Amino acid sequence: MQPSDFSPNSAVDLGARKAALEREAKQRADESAGRTNPFAVNVDEATFQQVLESSMSAPVVLAVLAGWSEQSKQVEDALDNLSRGSGGNWILGKIDSEASPQLVQALRVQGAPSIIIAVQGQVMPLMQGPATEEQLREGLTQVFGALAQQGMLPPGHPGTVDGDPSAMPEDQGAPEPEADPVDVEAQAALERGDFDAAAAVFEKALAADPKNAEVKAKLAQVRLIGRLQDVDPEAALRAAADRPNDVDAQITVSDVFMYGGKFDDAFDRLIDTIKRTADEDRNKAREHLLSLFDLLPAGDPRVGAARRKLTSALF
Repeated sequence: MQPSDFSPNSAVDLGARKAALEREAKQRADESAGRTNPFAVNVDEATFQQVLESSMSAPVVLAVLAGWSEQSKQVEDALDNLSRGSGGNWILGKIDSEASPQLVQALRVQGAPSIIIAVQGQVMPLMQGPATEEQLREGLTQVFGALAQQGMLPPGHPGTVDGDPSAMPEDQGAPEPEADPVDVEAQAALERGDFDAAAAVFEKALAADPKNAEVKAKLAQVRLIGRLQDVDPEAALRAAADRPNDVDAQITVSDVFMYGGKFDDAFDRLIDTIKRTADEDRNKAREHLLSLFDLLPAGDPRVGAARRKLTSALF
């Protein structure tokens, strides 16, 4: 891939991807700590139509959230608590306003947090702004009651927020698995925005267990997000196009491509840089390429193809 192949439009997508990746990192930590909600799904432009279709069989409470907002976090936690007790009477759909700005605009949401109800393929606003768990329970109770009277709920739906305890999954009342202390410590660092500290936690864990692929992947992801915290993707694209022999500029763009899920482009960018450079610059590009491989699962065919290209470029 040549410098002229850069497209500023890619940078627009990457800004949204950044928030999505950070949310994914948090979700992975929650999964490791056993804090996931079995009745919650993440919703974006690609999955919204599927969510509307699922609202034909169960109401979907759509929560528009912002990662930087403490009010959003409080509302999300409250809705998670209510949803866990629903027994699947309704589904909680979480929309990241930073990752899905087009969807937020289409829903005509003015700010986060905001709550929208989807039922029978239709959407209707419920409330906007901060709310306690009791306020959310009261609001949802009123809506579900009204929907039940209008015959808009699926047959057999009780029209209530809470579900039948006997219908809960068998493991719903079981104690949550013990949280991995590594994930807990790293998550605490991420929540205060300290990516260096989070990386240090995973580095220590990896030193103790060098073959742990999961820890290696988490470390690579945290490092990637941390490196791009202050990077303007469009400026990075222009700099790399203007300075094709600047190894640091090409490395930054490879990170940008990884953010956007353009893995092949990221790998090819660095392989082309390796072909054009020598000595310390060449080794720097090679080492960065190897570090990016850790972001994908072992055995990923794209990594295998890139490794073959790297061997050819080196020898």
